[in-house]
Amino acid sequence: MIQKKICMLGAFAVGKTSLVARFVKSIFSEKYLTTVGVKIDKKSLTVGDQEMTLILWDLAGEDEFLQLRTSYLRGSAGYFLVADGTRRATLDKAIELQQRAENEIGKVPFILLINKSDLKSEWDIQDSEIAALAAAGWVTFETSAKTGANVEEIFQLIGEKIIGG
Repeated sequence: MIQKKICMLGAFAVGKTSLVARFVKSIFSEKYLTTVGVKIDKKSLTVGDQEMTLILWDLAGEDEFLQLRTSYLRGSAGYFLVADGTRRATLDKAIELQQRAENEIGKVPFILLINKSDLKSEWDIQDSEIAALAAAGWVTFETSAKTGANVEEIFQLIGEKIIGG
């Protein structure tokens, strides 16, 4: 069985932990629990005809007080950048983190997740901004840890991207 490390990157309270919980345990909680350092989960899936275990590193949210420990990224086969659709600044943070991740581990598959699609009417991120990133070659998804929208799909896709090269 193939095992691959995947990191969850983004500002605080964007839903990284909730997305992992939805994928691994099929649960969602309204309670906000701050991740301290890193929380590691794993789940197996089938990609093509291969079994793959994703080792999910849920890194503490980054803000001006907490700096991403780039050493946590080492060995990653891919990563998710998570932004909160209701907080525009979290997209800027995701873009910044993508550059830092690429500097640390090189070009590996990544997917930008605009989370909280269940609150789309409250979004502060414009569709045109997401479209511009997609036009630049970024794979983007609107997700909701609360409803489960696109959660299984994004983890399956990162697995396919890793296997496909």
